[in-house]
Amino acid sequence: MTFLNKYIEHDVPEEVKAWIKEEIAAQEVRFARIEREMEDLAGQRELWYQEFFDRITTMGFNMDGDDKIKLQPGQLPVKPEGCEDRVVWEHGVDSDPALKDRD
Repeated sequence: MTFLNKYIEHDVPEEVKAWIKEEIAAQEVRFARIEREMEDLAGQRELWYQEFFDRITTMGFNMDGDDKIKLQPGQLPVKPEGCEDRVVWEHGVDSDPALKDRD
C-alpha cells in the first residue's frame, strides 16, 4: 500500500452502495444550499474584509503577547483581478485521481 493508494479490496453489499448514493445526493443538496447562501453573503463579506483591514492598519494586531504591530496600507493583500470567493467542497474518492476509475 502506498501513500496515495490506501484502498483495500473488499465487498460492499448493495444496500450499503444504495445508502452511500443517497448520502451523496443529500450532501450535494446541502452543499448547493450552502453555496447559494455563501454567494448571497458576498457583499457583506467584502465589508467584513474592509473592516478587518481598517482594524489592522489603525489599531494593529498582537504579534506575540503584548507586541502589537500596525500594518501600512501598502502591506495589505490585494485581491487578484477576476478572483471570487467560493465554497470548496469535495466528497469521497472523487478528489483522489488514483481512485477515479474504481467502482
